Amino acid sequence: MSGATKDGIRLFISDLDGTLVDRKKQLTAGTIAAVARLKAAGIGFSVISARPRSGVQPIVDALELEVPIGAFNGGILFKRDGTMLAEHRIAPRVAAGMFELAQGLDVAPWLFADDKWYALAEQGPHFDSERVSANQSPIVVEDFAPYYDRADKITFVSDTPALLAGLLDRARAAYGDAATIAQSQTYYLDVTATAANKGDGVAALAESFGVPLSQTAVIGDQFNDLPMFARAGLSIAMGQAPDGVKALAQHVTGANDADGVAQAIDQIILA
Repeated sequence: MSGATKDGIRLFISDLDGTLVDRKKQLTAGTIAAVARLKAAGIGFSVISARPRSGVQPIVDALELEVPIGAFNGGILFKRDGTMLAEHRIAPRVAAGMFELAQGLDVAPWLFADDKWYALAEQGPHFDSERVSANQSPIVVEDFAPYYDRADKITFVSDTPALLAGLLDRARAAYGDAATIAQSQTYYLDVTATAANKGDGVAALAESFGVPLSQTAVIGDQFNDLPMFARAGLSIAMGQAPDGVKALAQHVTGANDADGVAQAIDQIILA
């Protein structure tokens, strides 16, 4: 990798859902072509996502990315051939404590471990969407306790914003120093390991490319993307991102259904 933009950007790292893929969670022809132009210019490209590795893999294959990739917000770093470069799991006491905090609440709890998705039911709100994102169906279990010692991510699902906001506040008060707790969507509250945040994740990816963070650009659409906005030299928010996310980005591009990433590549990165 030898290219650099006029601003010195040598690496571009993208979030997936709500960013690199459209509302149907598909890569558009325009985005694929723009990534190809970026790579042809000698600029490195990678992705980091809250998705499990199984859900990131199809995007990696479609774009033929033979570089380090981040799953679970950087909790897992891997390569297209399956090589695991790093893995950070939730502390078992935090996993147990989070389910205790959520007990009695009208939320659907999920747990991801060993690249598998575990749930207490086969169907529910956002299950069909997650089947696409995770590229698998849930394994129905009666108890999550057997997986506490190898949990990569815990997700609480609810379409009631106030409920998730309250759980977020209580979770951060109890375990904010022992885990990364953030919303990856308005209806998802995610818990990952302390090091499994997009700030540390993009730092690790940049190091693997041999590129300083000051020469790294990032793009995303949700509050779990803010840690990488704070660390990268250039930050870009998607057009449909919440105002609180856009306010902390240096640039705002189009929405994900309007090839916002392609716009960012052509009008900001390669301009």
